[in-house]
Amino acid sequence: MSDRKIIHIDMDAFYASVEQRDNPALRGKPVAVGGSGMRGVVASASYEARRYGVRSAMPSVVAQRMCPELIFAKSRFEVYKEVSRQIRDIFFEYADLVEPLSLDEAYLDVTTDKMGIGSATLVAKAILKRIVETTQLTASAGVSFNKFLAKVASGVNKPNGIKVITPEEADHFLGQLPIEKFHGIGAATAKKMKALGIHNGADLRQWPEADLAQYFGKAGQHYFRIVRADDRREVNPNRIRKSIGAERTFFEDLSDLDVMKEKLAHIAGIVHEYMLKHDNFGRTVTLKIKSSDFRQITRSKTYNSELHDLEALIATVYELLEQNRQEVEKVRLLGVTVSNLARERSTEGVQLKLDF
Repeated sequence: MSDRKIIHIDMDAFYASVEQRDNPALRGKPVAVGGSGMRGVVASASYEARRYGVRSAMPSVVAQRMCPELIFAKSRFEVYKEVSRQIRDIFFEYADLVEPLSLDEAYLDVTTDKMGIGSATLVAKAILKRIVETTQLTASAGVSFNKFLAKVASGVNKPNGIKVITPEEADHFLGQLPIEKFHGIGAATAKKMKALGIHNGADLRQWPEADLAQYFGKAGQHYFRIVRADDRREVNPNRIRKSIGAERTFFEDLSDLDVMKEKLAHIAGIVHEYMLKHDNFGRTVTLKIKSSDFRQITRSKTYNSELHDLEALIATVYELLEQNRQEVEKVRLLGVTVSNLARERSTEGVQLKLDF
């Protein structure tokens, strides 16, 4: 597997950068794409906004509090999709195996040197150059021998940077990598790991697979493999999701209905943003509730057409919550899933991570 050459390309603050490109008045200023107000969620934040701690998937009211000068720009997904198509066309100039993850990122398998350039690193540099020339936007790239390492590498030198991790460098790189920088390890899991003395890859590598599985379930087996640079997933051009969901476990049980609604609005916003980003909407909304004594209920509602509007998604989740509130006195987990997706063709789903 170390003979493979995988590139992960990730656009830099994609939506916000498009808005700054098209509106000179926004350049150099903190910009957030998304809705403002209590139910708004940040879809993308410019690097100027990120300096204040503003991040995608953050509630807009929190973002505004962190950055009072923040400018909200309305999402223009038709524009983003058109730019994404331009970028994807560039990818296929250099690779036949392209796996889009969303409008702004993709994996490319360049083990076969389609353009005869000579190295995966030079291919990545050529792609970044072509993206700038075509769209006036920048991207970052990670180059390695598997998807996990390429994904992590693409975030190392952002924005407008490139990072290469060779098979010889992988063990040292992963050993020094802070645990919160591992792709797939969110803030809550990182906090739990640090409490166990796991602060970086070297610490994680000391743990037997059985012990990791005991503390982290099936994910523990995944952590055991990735810290050893063992990722055998192929670049799959035909991957399509069956469902999109997100959930959050609370440190303290919830008993107030209004607080539950506040949490659900945020979770629904995360799911809606993912649907927007992937241009893939669904007809069935499912609410998941887990009680303090670990009883779990799920309730669903199906519409005749795909649900595109965030307000409608939130209203549906609220309705399901209110109809079933009496069944659970105290709530330790809430989740929202959308299925019956427009592009549903496989058994694969995605569970989004919420970092709190």
